Amino acid sequence: MRHRLPLLLGLGLAILSLPAMAEDVDEAMPPRAGLKLEAVPGVMQKAVDDFIRPGYLDLMEGTQSLAEAAHVLCDKPSEETLGDVQMTFDEVVQQWSTIEIVRVGPVIEGNRFERFLFFPDRKSTGLKQVQRIVATRDETATKAETLKGKSVAAQGLGALEYVLYGTGAEVLSSERNGFRCRYGAAIADNLKSIAAELHGEWEKPDGIQSAWNAPGPDNPLYRDGNEAATELLGILVHGVESIRDQRLRPFYAGIVKGEPDKGHPKLAIYWRSGNTMPALSANFTALQTLFNAADMQALLPDDRRSMVRAINHVLQAIVDDADQIDLPIDEAIEDEEQRVRLNRILQNTNDVLQRLNLDFGGAIGLGAGFSFADGD
Repeated sequence: MRHRLPLLLGLGLAILSLPAMAEDVDEAMPPRAGLKLEAVPGVMQKAVDDFIRPGYLDLMEGTQSLAEAAHVLCDKPSEETLGDVQMTFDEVVQQWSTIEIVRVGPVIEGNRFERFLFFPDRKSTGLKQVQRIVATRDETATKAETLKGKSVAAQGLGALEYVLYGTGAEVLSSERNGFRCRYGAAIADNLKSIAAELHGEWEKPDGIQSAWNAPGPDNPLYRDGNEAATELLGILVHGVESIRDQRLRPFYAGIVKGEPDKGHPKLAIYWRSGNTMPALSANFTALQTLFNAADMQALLPDDRRSMVRAINHVLQAIVDDADQIDLPIDEAIEDEEQRVRLNRILQNTNDVLQRLNLDFGGAIGLGAGFSFADGD
């Protein structure tokens, strides 16, 4: 499995400054107390060039490899070609788990996010749709052109995971050009198409990257540096919240009413493929990478930068614990040592959320009553 996050961490962060833009922003609106407004354009540009664009490039390349492997499996089914698809699926899960924290911009247009990953699947509505397609052998699901018109739950990573690992998946290694494989290949083609669209949108010099790099009065997204800095911090805050509330708590809530949670492993994301904790680790590694690659400490007053080390420490502790949970998630919940790690992950997730939301947010002038949900 390729792990390209270290490459992101190692990228050079030397970006040309934009003093003229910073001056325009200063004139448009005074900075909040504490926010180094002159640093905002450079921080936003680093976020784009050193995290977002490389992330979508990785995703595009990964989905291209996945689609190719899926078509090879259909044409030449074997345990080896099935293993190739499953390994490439794991890589795409890692790549998506890295960039999915950026829930703004092109990914939220045209239901792209939900088409790529429909989760959580409350009441198993999406799963039932996928199972129905497989059971009825709906041929319209075997072409990406017609698949994309179906429910978002039937065309993304969750659907492909069921195809590769769900009930009946054993036919994939022996049945040439069978329905199940052709459905899986169509999903892979669909993922490839979405990833290419996202990469293309972020590569346009006059598109969203331009709006991120130059906040100002004429900017359609960010009228000033205050709004831009809030958006970037909001990605981190919402990222931690969604991981906690949609990925962690549904399958393991820690201590509930004084008693350890028995857990609900089948509510965990990617439980069939064993990617629950690798994906969680990739999520938190991505948050840490974005925080550092964008050089967000540059937004802080000099006397408040000590919090950066604390934020990094907690994020790294979460990643370390997640990487040590190497059992299937149902077994991990039953294992005392692994439960200790899960409890610690939950505690540290709450800790880092407070540090980002209250400490960092407060240091750049977001008051105690500010809500990322409504922009107050």
